[in-house]
Amino acid sequence: MDRTFALVAALSGFLGVALGAFGAHGLRGRLSPEMLAVFETGVRYHMYHALALLLTAVIMTRFSGIWVVTAGWMFVAGIVLFSGSLYLLALTGVRAFGAVTPIGGLAFLIGWACLAIAAALI
Repeated sequence: MDRTFALVAALSGFLGVALGAFGAHGLRGRLSPEMLAVFETGVRYHMYHALALLLTAVIMTRFSGIWVVTAGWMFVAGIVLFSGSLYLLALTGVRAFGAVTPIGGLAFLIGWACLAIAAALI
């Protein structure tokens, strides 16, 4: 599982950098400042949690267990739901995508809580 999370973290980091560059160079002037800020928030949390996922993979090489595995999958879900919904909101202007964002944020929170529990149990 640590290799899976390391691979997903690397691919997610790559995608986060690519989307950040796209936002900075391809969307400036095409989106309103408000929607560009929404897109940039998606990129920021995407990158934070790509790194969190990489950290989870590293932790798994020494300590495993359901809490660490759950943390990893929650970070993946959070990236898809939180950042993905913000990307879609910014690019389409469809406000309904914003309703998904808090679910992704909750996934991030659950991931961090699971890592805290895993650390407490070590």
